[in-house]
Amino acid sequence: MEVKERIIEQSMLLFLRYGIKSITMDDIARELGMSKKTLYQYVDNKADLIEKIIRQHIYNEKMALTAIRKLTKDAIEEMLMIAKHVIQLLRQTPPSMAFDLQKHYRPCWNLMEKFSHKHIYNVIKENIENGIKQGIYRDDIDADIVAKLYVAKTSLVVDEELFPLSEYNKETLFKEYIDYHIHGIASPKGLKLLEKHTKNQL
Repeated sequence: MEVKERIIEQSMLLFLRYGIKSITMDDIARELGMSKKTLYQYVDNKADLIEKIIRQHIYNEKMALTAIRKLTKDAIEEMLMIAKHVIQLLRQTPPSMAFDLQKHYRPCWNLMEKFSHKHIYNVIKENIENGIKQGIYRDDIDADIVAKLYVAKTSLVVDEELFPLSEYNKETLFKEYIDYHIHGIASPKGLKLLEKHTKNQL
């Protein structure tokens, strides 16, 4: 593994374990077994490091979503697999991560928003279009509008004001949201398929 890749990977693990705010560049250099001077040969500062991590995360997510599409047989199975993937991410990510990015590293948060508004939107729009062709989503829905609603509502799941961490579990919220999304667009054939997939997963 190249040094730059190791820095990004190890730093990402530290941020996931302890949160962004509590980890310093000294902590990262110590974890990597290198001096801060060496570390700064690869990154300009903490903000630059976080941006590199976010860009790597976005690339990984694109690859993961492509793999999910190849592995699934229908649009509902794809949505359930996407949900499973997101729930695993939520389990790994400290609740404070989104807040810290929004407050202290806004350009990095904007990168995540752009990824959501463009790439995730396209993935969901194509999923809806495929589901309509497969007869498992209703044919009277507008794929563009529903995909944009999906992206907009997903951001609400991490909204601390609407869903305070002291009262709501992020994993439960996302499960409820996906169930709400699929039930809202599935045809009678799709609802039967959803029940079948759900039983198989259980």
